[in-house]
Amino acid sequence: MYIQYVGFEVAASSRVYAFRVINAPDAAREFSVTVQSQAFRPDGLKIQDGPCICFARLDKELRGPTSPVESHLIIGERDITEYLEQHDARNPLGRKKEH
Repeated sequence: MYIQYVGFEVAASSRVYAFRVINAPDAAREFSVTVQSQAFRPDGLKIQDGPCICFARLDKELRGPTSPVESHLIIGERDITEYLEQHDARNPLGRKKEH
């Protein structure tokens, strides 16, 4: 499975990120993931986190037991909290280990 980031659109109160998932040479599905604009704030997500958090959520859904995955997903507070805990450089527990 290959997940390709296609781009994003800015809506009135959100950003919608588009992805194409390729399972086989001729089998591709289109997905979109929405993040509310208010999630991008100094103590929250940075603009550059948008594609990454959306990719992570889509990947999690595609690898999960639920099938088929909805073609449109929405990033919620729980997704944001989990993402920030894993990726926030200010949080020692969220730092990736260097080997």
